[in-house]
Amino acid sequence: MRRKNAKTHGLTDTLIGQGSLVEGKVQCETNLRVDGAIHGEIDCTGQVIIGESGEARSNIRGANIIVAGRVIGDVSTQGRLTITSSGQVDGNVSVAKLVILEGGLLNGVSTMEKLKVVAPASNKEKTHKAAQPEVG
Repeated sequence: MRRKNAKTHGLTDTLIGQGSLVEGKVQCETNLRVDGAIHGEIDCTGQVIIGESGEARSNIRGANIIVAGRVIGDVSTQGRLTITSSGQVDGNVSVAKLVILEGGLLNGVSTMEKLKVVAPASNKEKTHKAAQPEVG
């Protein structure tokens, strides 16, 4: 029995099986695996996996995305997009990290931006700036 707040990273919580067709918008707060076909939009806070037999004619947003099948649409993640050797993405991608294995295809424009983390200045840096000699 699962606890209500249990984290199940890496497990498939929602499955669109082979031979299934879903049309419309899919929103989920869990992981999603597509081995069938989806035509619409995917908005997922968990991991999205498009399996080898999967096809998504969709714009996809997810925490991390793995494409082993085919995606026709734009992909956006603040995490990692992995296109496996059998995967193909026909669309633009906006990601923090991009991995394309040999044989994987990306037909589109990729945009990558690091998440900006502002670190407080250390005391050493402040001391260094104050120690500059005077001119004159």
